[in-house]
Amino acid sequence: QVQLVESGGGLVQAGGSLRLSCAASGRTSSNYAMGWFRQAPGKEREFVAVISRNSDITYYADSVKGRFTISRDNAKNTVYLQMNSLKPEDTAAYYCAARSGLPVKTTDYYSFWGQGTQVTVSS
Repeated sequence: QVQLVESGGGLVQAGGSLRLSCAASGRTSSNYAMGWFRQAPGKEREFVAVISRNSDITYYADSVKGRFTISRDNAKNTVYLQMNSLKPEDTAAYYCAARSGLPVKTTDYYSFWGQGTQVTVSS
């Protein structure tokens, strides 16, 4: 089992930045690919960014490419999502997830999930 706790969400104006953190405990998180997903009210949960166990593979949704950066520090069992140039359409609850194996973009393949952290971008 892996427990995931997100932090760093909040209210920010359009064009601003936030950095989300996901702290993992339990089984060694370095054995898992990690991902960030988000869900806006009335919408399905969607892929944002994922990273492999040793950070050699990253994928981003087209909507965040060039603005968001996913990274991880295995020594700290923490994954980060640096979000720059935020837009009102980035408003959502952001979830951290973990899976064994390669990083993938599909939510169904992630076994462990955090409780989420809210990001609200005002115009």
